[in-house]
Amino acid sequence: MAKVSISLDAEIVVEAMVLSGVGNPQDAVELVVRDYIQRGHRTEARVLEQDEALHDRNAPPREVEG
Repeated sequence: MAKVSISLDAEIVVEAMVLSGVGNPQDAVELVVRDYIQRGHRTEARVLEQDEALHDRNAPPREVEG
């Protein structure tokens, strides 16, 4: 996987290290970013489920065959 180098304020990196419990700045920032991305995916999945539930509730009742 390709790597990207960025500069961050030291206070932000230290905060990421404290919050993640990781002593390596690179690993701490990576964990925080990965967690942020995973939360976004979980939120998208919940919103999609809610949208589908609303759609199903507003849909006309199905006709029973038989």
